[in-house]
Amino acid sequence: MLKRAIFIVCAAVSLAASVKAAAQAPTGGTGATTGSPTAGGDDKENPPNPEKIRRSAEALQKMRQALKDVLGKLEEARNSRDVVKLNCVNEKLTQVKGLLRISELADVAMQEAIAKKEDSSALHEYTKVSIAVTKVTQLRAEAEQCLGQLAFRTDENLAIDVEVPEDLPSGDPTSPVTPINVETRPIPASTTM
Repeated sequence: MLKRAIFIVCAAVSLAASVKAAAQAPTGGTGATTGSPTAGGDDKENPPNPEKIRRSAEALQKMRQALKDVLGKLEEARNSRDVVKLNCVNEKLTQVKGLLRISELADVAMQEAIAKKEDSSALHEYTKVSIAVTKVTQLRAEAEQCLGQLAFRTDENLAIDVEVPEDLPSGDPTSPVTPINVETRPIPASTTM
């Protein structure tokens, strides 16, 4: 549980740091954006506000679908009774849930920023969602790879047939024959020894 919390915090910090770096990129204007693309940037970096809302909604829908897909992979791993696959898929599922939660909060914050006409804050929250959707897509692919990897545990119903070659010497080499003249130690005279 502690590892999961640490990972979610680390993911949020790295997401915020990358968004901050993207927000500090130089713009061609006076510092205040108006919802239109910046003078030096293209439409993908800073789309108009209605486009941000539409793209963010599409990204959230993709992430929810990815969550459903990973949940299906988790069920497959459970049905196969493979602990290695189950742990792998469960790790990816935890990360997807964390990123989806961060994205949903960022989407709400973006819509509030747009309503308040705070374009830099809206761009910041939009960038969080954009980064999260690419990470979730990557995690979905990794979850699919989890099910494809070889398991280290075998099925309980596995039966092994052993064929013994005919030219092997008879007898069991693990239980050697005892020598004929073996001297045994006499019984002790005293019980205290």
